[in-house]
Amino acid sequence: MAQKILMTGEDIRRTLARIAHEIIEQNRSAYDLILVGMRTRGVPLARRLATLIENFEGLRIPVGALDISLYRDDIGSLDIQPTVQRTDIPTSIDGKCIVLVDDVLYTGRSTRAAMDALIDRGRPKSIQLVVLVDRGHREMPIRANYVGKSIPSSRDEEIQVQLIETDGIDEVAIISTANNRPIASKVRRSYYDPSQ
Repeated sequence: MAQKILMTGEDIRRTLARIAHEIIEQNRSAYDLILVGMRTRGVPLARRLATLIENFEGLRIPVGALDISLYRDDIGSLDIQPTVQRTDIPTSIDGKCIVLVDDVLYTGRSTRAAMDALIDRGRPKSIQLVVLVDRGHREMPIRANYVGKSIPSSRDEEIQVQLIETDGIDEVAIISTANNRPIASKVRRSYYDPSQ
């Protein structure tokens, strides 16, 4: 599989610092903010953003972790049962500005599931979306409020985000998976020739 590094650890660090500033600018009253990371890699990203906001503003923002396994719209078509992890949001979300954090925005289905999971827990004032990478190919009308990097990709490519907390390294790579697909056998076609 061909792989190309798109973001280094330093790129990720600078990108998160920029997004933290954008969150502060967009939400003048940061006292109502709760950062909620989508499992798995959204959680460490949310924690890093909260640390940056605290460093910039001197304000500690609550951070939660959200599991969307039971809210996925493909759960009935999966051959295996999803592994359900714990959802842990440290305070009520009623009337709060929720900043939902994920690593990659693709079809939008995970974000939709996350919003359903949040609304089951209360009635937030608003939900904003942070993604480290937006790769396009949306299947639902969902757009991120804060984007680290837009990376146009084909469906034969995979965006791989690795973080120190989960993978031991900070890195974003694009991987071509086209060569791993079986090549369709040639179909012999017969054509009707009206002259015969």
